[in-house]
Amino acid sequence: MVAGTRRRRVYRLAMAALVAALIAAVITAAVVGAAGLSLGEAFRALIALFAHGPDATGDFPDWAPALLLNLRLPRIVLALIAGAALSTSGAAFQGVFRNPLAEPYLLGVSAGAALGATIAIIWKPIGSLGVYTLPILAFVGAVLAAFLVYRLATFSGRTGSAALLLAGVAVGSTLTAITSFLMVATERDLHTVVVWLMGGVTTATWMKVYITLPIVGAGFLYMFLMSRRMNLLLMGEERARELGVDGQRTRRHLMVVASLTTAAAVAFTGLVGFIGLMVPHIMRLVVGPDHRRLLPATALFGAFLLLMADTIARTALAPAEIPVGIITAAAGGPFFLYLLRSRRGA
Repeated sequence: MVAGTRRRRVYRLAMAALVAALIAAVITAAVVGAAGLSLGEAFRALIALFAHGPDATGDFPDWAPALLLNLRLPRIVLALIAGAALSTSGAAFQGVFRNPLAEPYLLGVSAGAALGATIAIIWKPIGSLGVYTLPILAFVGAVLAAFLVYRLATFSGRTGSAALLLAGVAVGSTLTAITSFLMVATERDLHTVVVWLMGGVTTATWMKVYITLPIVGAGFLYMFLMSRRMNLLLMGEERARELGVDGQRTRRHLMVVASLTTAAAVAFTGLVGFIGLMVPHIMRLVVGPDHRRLLPATALFGAFLLLMADTIARTALAPAEIPVGIITAAAGGPFFLYLLRSRRGA
């Protein structure tokens, strides 16, 4: 009883801290930049924008509200959505596989998205789909890669964790090799491909937000509703079956939903690595393994982390920008080594 009360108190404090940090990060990302606005002007323009709309005037340049509304705010919102999507998908994968090293990219989703995006960039005739050719093919590539992984893993008739993870590594390696070959064969578009593979939200628009948000929102809702089943799977598949949970079916459904959620995010942001690995593990240490608490906390912290990474990426060398994937990889690489070391005896 005492332990349960303490866990609830820790969870409430953690959620309050995450919400406060997220609000501070949003304000910071909105007012900091290389557009020639002082912090005071940007802050006043932000307040006026929310109070009076894009035509607001005040003690700031006339173009400041439009800059915030059309450039910075959609970038902020897309970073929040992508961070939440990648982190919650990572939590779902780690839960159903009972492996803290599992993440969306391990199952070939990123490699499929990368191949789809590369084809969209180098194959000009397919450009008839317009400006959304690249995200559409990236999304399709990610979904097809996840489907291929699942089909390969079910040749034996069962979707065990080891089979899925091994199939993901095999498919991911193969698709990455194909992508690398296409990059070498088409040097003309090499820079464009490399920039997309490094990840970022530089091309964020409200339309991309409107497309991504429903998919990510529906995916998160489904994963949250499956929290109890994921908790039971942590006790082992046999024990979960005794309690009425079909482990194979649950794992299959969660894998599909988490892959779709990841694909929706990477289709517009490129490959932003390590968010799905780091965030769930850190939040599990803070709020515990109960997915009813873990998923909301993970969504908030993932959104915060990717937004802060993007803010650093666009301000550290302003007016030049660093691909946000470099920032997350710089933090995620050492964390991955720590995770491997901490599980050496497991």
